[in-house]
Amino acid sequence: MNLQEICQQTVEVAKEAGAFIAQESAKFNRNSVEYKDVNNVVSYVDKETEKIIVSRLREILPEAGFITEEGTADSSDLEGLNWIIDPLDGTANFIHGLPNYSVSLALARGKDVLVGVVYNVCTKEVFSATKGGGAFRNGEKIQVSPIKHLGESLLATGFPYYKFENQDKYLLILESLMQKTHGLRRMGSAAIDLAYTACGYFDGFYEYNLNSWDMAAGILLVTEAGGFATDFSGGDNHLFGGDVVVGSAVHTELLAEIQRYWAI
Repeated sequence: MNLQEICQQTVEVAKEAGAFIAQESAKFNRNSVEYKDVNNVVSYVDKETEKIIVSRLREILPEAGFITEEGTADSSDLEGLNWIIDPLDGTANFIHGLPNYSVSLALARGKDVLVGVVYNVCTKEVFSATKGGGAFRNGEKIQVSPIKHLGESLLATGFPYYKFENQDKYLLILESLMQKTHGLRRMGSAAIDLAYTACGYFDGFYEYNLNSWDMAAGILLVTEAGGFATDFSGGDNHLFGGDVVVGSAVHTELLAEIQRYWAI
């Protein structure tokens, strides 16, 4: 399997999907918004973009299964070879006209991510990585921030917008990190947060209540750029476990701070 070739083909798929999203954004009507759950929104753009992506990726690797956000393709064995797809990461941003959303595509065998591509639709930045092959932004090699101490860091996170059972713990973590860092940002697209951590704009990122399609590509970007990725317990179940902590050398401090409150 030629991962470099597959990655380049995946980049082209992401760009095609991004072009469709950009085209639809100019005429999008918020009356077409649907609700999958409380505050969990979806639009026809998400669904149609996913159909385009699935069709193109099937041509690249017919033997691979799919793990998709909108369920337009049958899911396959989580331990097998799968495309993990978020056709529009940052849907709430998109429907409100906030220009920060992305396409996130990854190829994984079980929990082992082999190829990752994040395409920022609004800036047209292409982030790509292959396992063992490094991480890139618009074709230029990237690496995580050299910052080593939490007190010098700028972090990204995501706020709970549904499933609020851990909100109190989250707010304790947020309160602590607000006082111990240069600040926190909430961009509204976990895939972009991870990509921006990979290229050193952010020194770390954490969030819970995520799905594999939110973070598969971004996690590979971070680790191939020299960073670290774990779940909140410090283990390796982040891809399918729902929570993730990534970062440069601040990862150890950031994880310790999260664990102070998450275990309460």
